[in-house]
Amino acid sequence: MAVKLVSGEDDLEENHEINVTPFIDVILVLLIIFMVAAPLSTVDVNVDLPASTAQPAPRPDKPLFLTVKSDLSLVLGEDPITRESLSGALDAATHADKEQRVFVRADRSVSYGDIMETMNLLRAAGYLKIGLVGLEAGGASAPSSDLPPKAGDSKSPETRP
Repeated sequence: MAVKLVSGEDDLEENHEINVTPFIDVILVLLIIFMVAAPLSTVDVNVDLPASTAQPAPRPDKPLFLTVKSDLSLVLGEDPITRESLSGALDAATHADKEQRVFVRADRSVSYGDIMETMNLLRAAGYLKIGLVGLEAGGASAPSSDLPPKAGDSKSPETRP
């Protein structure tokens, strides 16, 4: 409550007017705080995505595997090849069909840069459809092998085009 002082009189009168200036200042400060804080609280956006009716791509009858071993040597199918002869070996294995998908497998110890170098060799040879192969989550700790798993084997490769 505000008080009005009158000079020269001993009686103090009450002032019945409300001073709203401090109230407006507080409201404006709170408004600014909420304007800044509101966008920060909406970080997560929930979206209900539609389901796809697309059929998964069928696995090829005889996939073409390119394996990068831990010593960075290459194996195409079951035949060891050099990096220089990769293009010719791919053309022989695919009958020069550049649209055939090549599945790249790599030992766990091979660095990402070496895998990218191998994929660049495939791209330079004209093979742009490349799939990366890994083990399913249940067999992730199993040692790698040079041959593709046989049908019914529990360590079936998971391919991602």
